[in-house]
Amino acid sequence: MSVSQNPSSGFEVIFSTLQNAEDAESTLNVLNILDELLSAGTDHRIHYMISKGGSEALLSALMKNGSRSSPDYTILLPILYLVAKVGQKDCHIGKKAEEAGAVLLTLNLLKNNIQHAGRAEAYLNVIQVFAGSAASRYALATSPCYSASSRQPQFPHQNILDQTKGWMSSTTLSLAIPSRIGKQLKDNICTAVTKGYVSGLLLLYDDWHSKDTNHSATDILQALLHCFCKIACSALGRDNLVSHGGIRLLYHTTQTYLLNKCQESLIESSVQLMRSCLPKTRLPLTSDQSAYLFPLPGRQHDDLDMVATSDESNGDDDDDDDDKVEDDYQEAQSKDYDNDLETDLNTLCLRPATDRPKELLLQYSRLCPELSHDFLEDLDLNSQESSSSSSSDDETGPEKKTPEFLSQTEKGTSDQTKSAPCPLKVKDFYSHTGINTRSGGTKTGETREEANSSLTDDEQKNKNEGNGKCYNSPMTDLIDIHNHDIPYHEPSMYRAAAMKTKSVPGFSTLAFPDFWGQVPPPGNEPMAPRKPNIQRQKVLEDIQRFLNTDIINQVVFDLEDECLQFPPAEPDSLRFFSSFECGNLRKAIRVRRYEYDLILNADANCSQHTQWFYFEVSNMVPDVPYRFNIINCEKSNSQFNYGMQPVLYSVRDALNGKPQWCRSGTEICYFRNHFCPVRGRLRTTFYTLTFTITFKYSEDVCYLAYHYPYTYSALRAHLRLLNRSVDPSKVFFREQVLCPTLAGNACPFVTITACPPSKSYTDIHQLRNRPCIVLSSRVHPGESNASWVMKGTLEFLCSHDPIAQALRETFVFKIIPMLNPDGVINGMNRCDLNRDDLNRQWCKPDPVLCPTIYHTKGFLSYLSSIRRTPLVFCDYHGHSRKKNVFLYGCSVKETLWQSGSTFDTAALKENPGYRTIAKALDRIAPAFSFNSCNYLVEKSRSATARIVVWKELGVLRSYTMESTFNGFDQGIYKGLQTRTRELEEMGMKFCHSLLSLTVDTRALYGRSLINHMNPGHNVLDHKSHNCFEDDEPPCVEEIEYSMFPGLKGKDLNWT
Repeated sequence: MSVSQNPSSGFEVIFSTLQNAEDAESTLNVLNILDELLSAGTDHRIHYMISKGGSEALLSALMKNGSRSSPDYTILLPILYLVAKVGQKDCHIGKKAEEAGAVLLTLNLLKNNIQHAGRAEAYLNVIQVFAGSAASRYALATSPCYSASSRQPQFPHQNILDQTKGWMSSTTLSLAIPSRIGKQLKDNICTAVTKGYVSGLLLLYDDWHSKDTNHSATDILQALLHCFCKIACSALGRDNLVSHGGIRLLYHTTQTYLLNKCQESLIESSVQLMRSCLPKTRLPLTSDQSAYLFPLPGRQHDDLDMVATSDESNGDDDDDDDDKVEDDYQEAQSKDYDNDLETDLNTLCLRPATDRPKELLLQYSRLCPELSHDFLEDLDLNSQESSSSSSSDDETGPEKKTPEFLSQTEKGTSDQTKSAPCPLKVKDFYSHTGINTRSGGTKTGETREEANSSLTDDEQKNKNEGNGKCYNSPMTDLIDIHNHDIPYHEPSMYRAAAMKTKSVPGFSTLAFPDFWGQVPPPGNEPMAPRKPNIQRQKVLEDIQRFLNTDIINQVVFDLEDECLQFPPAEPDSLRFFSSFECGNLRKAIRVRRYEYDLILNADANCSQHTQWFYFEVSNMVPDVPYRFNIINCEKSNSQFNYGMQPVLYSVRDALNGKPQWCRSGTEICYFRNHFCPVRGRLRTTFYTLTFTITFKYSEDVCYLAYHYPYTYSALRAHLRLLNRSVDPSKVFFREQVLCPTLAGNACPFVTITACPPSKSYTDIHQLRNRPCIVLSSRVHPGESNASWVMKGTLEFLCSHDPIAQALRETFVFKIIPMLNPDGVINGMNRCDLNRDDLNRQWCKPDPVLCPTIYHTKGFLSYLSSIRRTPLVFCDYHGHSRKKNVFLYGCSVKETLWQSGSTFDTAALKENPGYRTIAKALDRIAPAFSFNSCNYLVEKSRSATARIVVWKELGVLRSYTMESTFNGFDQGIYKGLQTRTRELEEMGMKFCHSLLSLTVDTRALYGRSLINHMNPGHNVLDHKSHNCFEDDEPPCVEEIEYSMFPGLKGKDLNWT
């Protein structure tokens, strides 16, 4: 007789025997059988057992044996072991245990056996498994037995240390309970807080720390820190930790951990926990809104206030709102970049209709003077004076503008901004007479009375024409004494340009570096090495500030308080100033003797975009390290974490013959802080840039900036000097006005090409048919590096270099060197006075609120309408997150490939010429990184210049060229920070790359020209293909405090 045996019947018999066995021997035998069955094979056997009721049978045995007045632990311990083992694979074990009553029973047994390490460990293993269910977690949290399990075992500490290994494991598992509670149920954290568990855990942590003399309880302390981290996920939990002295306790314990390298994990975890628990502190400002308000045309002043606060609400209305910031940050970090790529082929390929009728485009014919200029007359006269006169006439002033060009912007802004008080003065630097030891004690600047002898417009014109000096002043004498000789810079011409510059506050002072000029430092400037754990050191100093009451907390500069812009000099306090063109510093607070918190001014008319800074500092003590903390930065990471330094300009060095912006600063790091907006939501995140400066001189005035400043007035003066430097018989150089800005400043527009060599029809015809190259820059005011690249481009195109001559003879260059003059002038970082990012307005720019973009796009549309679509369009930018220089372009195929589109791109024809310039730059420009380039069309950037000019105007080679603020990680410049020399060189090399677009490339790349392309080093062999790095690696220290190193589950032996 052969009866088929059901495989499940064996388990059913075992489970039935286990539940019904009355004697210990039978029960032990059954448990041993189950242990052997589950020890062999894979997890599949455990899951099969669970499906046949194994969990219920074990819980029943636990209830039966554990409910006895005197449990037999020879039976109960094996049951607990099996329950823990099976429960780890049973996702419903918590619910089953709650229904069976096993949760509270286990807690009660733990309470009665807390002094027995082996039993307690077994119970804690089971409790950890039960904690996987919400229902059982609630039962655990609300049970009166739970508090007992959270207390330290009360028996001699030496005995605990003798059983360190077992107790580390058991205590870790015990403390996993509150951490799991805090992970999903804030109500349970509230219960834990109200029942006093936080104070108990802090006492427990303090006791373990004080008695752990041989560092054998690290895992226990780590587990306690993990509990605190989970409690800190709630605002209530953080407040409770702070109110019970948690930060103070962690700070003092961390100081002892710093003395022992083996406690590194505890240090990092403690620091991160303290950072997360520091109470949110509102910025010490009267308002989040910028100190600069500009009435926009057609809008009332009250409307600005409403817009500035429309996204703000009282943070007290939602106590848990700031708890979401961690989740939001993680979600933002994990967002798939490919989701932003455009996948609609029609959107990529179809050319939208023009945004204005052709009749309105005729006004831009004036911006093509090379098409209408009478070169025959110039050639006959062969006179520089005639050409100069033509150049002057072509500079479109208000009296020259055509009726349609006089927009509402120009008509409505005459009384909304302030021109510089006439005359402008150079700051006297608070009478630091010791600065000018070589000038006989003459003050550096001029007083208002002395400045009354400043040049008039006619006198300036005469000086520009070479008629000599027209006035004398201390500053003039100083210039003569120091033999001022900086290429393409004249202080008197700079001041003349600055006098016509209109700013929102009405600047009356020139910053000395801009007036005096600068030359690049002669030597290389390597990236600053990062001191190990420097961020930790700075964070601990900040926590010490929170704990101590001896903070000075003295406001020493306030842009909104005239009394604090020139406060009485104090012997040991720095003095600050930023009320000059491009300057940005809103407030300075002295927090310690040699430490200052600095707050940047938001972009005008809004409450955001703080990154750019440029300010003056004086009254310093030499050879003393001063710590500066810029506390309201907004970006989540910065090149300051990767070797970048701020730039510093010393007036004393300049007067001694070294007018240089130099990289300066030590102990630099960038990390998230605990500050929040004045009126905004608490969840808004700010970051601190901290750096230390040691000044060399006592009687000095220094300037600190995010990057090498380049002002609007410097551009205007530079263009005048370039116009004066070219040979008008060979170089056609015209500076015109594209349009007035919102503030009434002229937006310069430059045309550069070669004059025809003869009067022949062929030469004139060739000139009229040269393809156009359109270049623009500085749409984002804080990206001053873009202006230095543009400076290199302009100077090269006006030079006598044979390549420059070849390019002028081949192309007509149309250049808008500063698309956002108002933003640059007023020290803004991202926006224009209309509070918008101008590089997101290209689809439908407003002619009143975005005049420079509106007219630039109109000019490009005009070129397209007369069949002179630019061969190249490139917008120069700066990049704050990456190194090197690189291009962003547009490609349909590459976008579809990257996005994973199912469209068959093999049948799609696309001109590969969009890569030509990048390939050329990779050969000739040592600062350029080919592998950092991409040609993807993103939805979020659909309104940028690069994409709109490519898609709407059909310019194949439409680029954004990004230049690093930091330096280079490849080629001959590897490991070096960029100077203005490298930036200007990049502008020159971009021009070199345009040779690759010429018809007769081989002729232009002849050996004679190649020799001119690399005079200092052999860069033709430069390649960046083997230097690929995808953005920056993670910072060596946690910028955020949403993650807690050393507290991961695997480190705590969790499953």
